[in-house]
Amino acid sequence: MGKMYDIWAFIVTLLVLCFSCCISSKHLNKFSDQSALLSLKESITDDPYGILTHNWTANTSVCNWFGVHCGVRHRRVTALDLGGMGLVGMIPPEIGNLSFLSFLNISHNKFHGSLPFELAHLRRLKAMSMRVNYISGEIPSSLGMLQELQHLDI
Repeated sequence: MGKMYDIWAFIVTLLVLCFSCCISSKHLNKFSDQSALLSLKESITDDPYGILTHNWTANTSVCNWFGVHCGVRHRRVTALDLGGMGLVGMIPPEIGNLSFLSFLNISHNKFHGSLPFELAHLRRLKAMSMRVNYISGEIPSSLGMLQELQHLDI
C-alpha cells in the first residue's frame, strides 16, 4: 500500500508541476508579445495622433490595443496593422518576438534605419508591407528563410 501511495503522490506532483509550467508558459508568451509591442512603442519618437501613446498601455490587454489583432485560440498577436499613422521611429529587434505574427503593415509612416535581422524569427509571417517609409540599408537575407511569406512590399 505504501508503494502505491508513493507512486500516486509522484504522479500528482508531476501533473501539478506540468500544469503550472503550462500556465506560466502561456503567461510568459503573452508577456513577450506585450514586451515586444512596448519596445516598438518606445522606439516611436513621434505619434502625431497620440494613438499608441494613449491606447497602448501596460494595464490593458494587447488584444485590445489599436492596430493589434490576436488569435482567438491562444490570444497571441497575429496581426499588426499600423499603416498610415504617421509614426516616426525605428523598428526594434524585439519585433521578432511576436512569434504568432502572420501580417505586418507599417506602410505610409516615417520609420527609418535598417530592418532588424530578428524579422527572420517571424516564421508564421505571410504578408509584410513597409512601403513609403525611410528604411535604409540592405534587406536582410534572412528574410529569405521565411517560408510562409507570400507578400513582401518594401
